[in-house]
Amino acid sequence: MNEKSKIYIFIDDETTAIAEMHAPTAFDLDTRKLVDGQHIMKIVSQDPNGTEGLRIIPFEVRNGPAIDISGIKEGAIIDGIIPIMINAYGKGNQQSFLIEGSETPQSIPWWIWILIISFIGWALYYLVRYLELT
Repeated sequence: MNEKSKIYIFIDDETTAIAEMHAPTAFDLDTRKLVDGQHIMKIVSQDPNGTEGLRIIPFEVRNGPAIDISGIKEGAIIDGIIPIMINAYGKGNQQSFLIEGSETPQSIPWWIWILIISFIGWALYYLVRYLELT
């Protein structure tokens, strides 16, 4: 009979496997049982002879509301008064899309202001040139 390798799946520093199955296999990881943040999935496979293989996969869980911060970045060097905008929004019930609060408002980028001012200057130049001809 063809013996199969056994697979053990561990999350973080747990000593008991969350799943134990024979290869090849498919499995669903329910992240709702994990707290938000960094985690490690450790997959140990054991062949019929007892030789083990190890694969470690770091991942991040974010089931809670997403937090978006505008005005400061990680590792920034700042001083004075800094305006900071914070927005938090959840996924909702996945059945209907909630528009209110699902997007973080942001200011208009500087390059768009430059384009608008340049266009207005160009239009005024041609308007003045046209009025001089008449």
